[in-house]
Amino acid sequence: MKSPLIIDPEDKKWLLLERVLSVTTSRRAKQEMAKAGLTPVANTGSILRLMLMALFFSVDITYMVDELRNRAELRRFANIVHIPSADTVYRFISSINEDQFVGLINALLRTECMNPRWHKNRTYLIDSTAITLDLNIFKKRYTRSDLVEKDYAWGYSTTNGYYLGYKLTLVVEYPTLIPVAFFLHRGSPGDARLLAEVLNELSRRRLLLTADRIVCDRGYYSYNNYAVCVLDFKVIPIIFPKKGFEPKKMLRRMNYPLRIFSQHDYRKTQKVYDRPVRTLLRTLERWEDFMGIPSLIEDLFKLTKESVSLRKLHRYSRVSVQKIVAVSVLLAGATVSAGVNKKTKIQKVAEW
Repeated sequence: MKSPLIIDPEDKKWLLLERVLSVTTSRRAKQEMAKAGLTPVANTGSILRLMLMALFFSVDITYMVDELRNRAELRRFANIVHIPSADTVYRFISSINEDQFVGLINALLRTECMNPRWHKNRTYLIDSTAITLDLNIFKKRYTRSDLVEKDYAWGYSTTNGYYLGYKLTLVVEYPTLIPVAFFLHRGSPGDARLLAEVLNELSRRRLLLTADRIVCDRGYYSYNNYAVCVLDFKVIPIIFPKKGFEPKKMLRRMNYPLRIFSQHDYRKTQKVYDRPVRTLLRTLERWEDFMGIPSLIEDLFKLTKESVSLRKLHRYSRVSVQKIVAVSVLLAGATVSAGVNKKTKIQKVAEW
């Protein structure tokens, strides 16, 4: 039997939830909803807050709707006047275009969670985790031919073993730990192969600028990835090297693009490429100083999985999984923005 949702104004969990829900009630948030075409705005905001509360307490939509109907104090707390039915919520979620919904979540993270400061030499943490679907792989044997027309696929992770589902790649800003982007991939493709795709999308959104730093664990290690980061994106890749790493072998892949020699000021352009290479070499000499940073994103994954019930999803289409993951990332971003941005605090919230 599930516990009733009784508001306690002095409980830290309710105080945190109050700040989390505020990301959907501000004037700017309503403008973003209208800009995304999700009108009426009041209805969109109510459904989004209902979903955030359901994830926050790890309950389903139906139970959350019943609690709101039975408790006037809870309705006032959530700033919900007209309570939608569970069917209305599910129809609303399914009818929204995937790109439209993810665009709204990204806009709320950018406007409501991130600090409005000038972008200069930011540091981003990039890591991935498995998104497992609630499928009984012991009762039914799923072969690759059975999954050809499915959105999900077989994957493998060191913590989950073999699973059916997706891989979530999360990009967070350091040291604020605010998520700035997320990507969902079918199965579990190798991290090293995905790095260029992730950086290209960050660059397209103008989140990645020259001289920014990215910190990745050994899963993204590749001599080619060092060259791609420096030559294509002009960023400093702090990718933890594996045993046998040779800086000279890495430098042999970093050749100037031939197109710059057709410019009259090509020597000036050469300096633009030389600067991140020198910085990279100095950074790799002390890469062990950054060893503790990636563990922060692991704690953030623990928050989104344990506290927000992303451990096993009872959803089976990519669009459906993408939308629930988007709301979970918004919840994680709002939680971190509310002050839960230290390792010990994130671990405590994840274990509530």
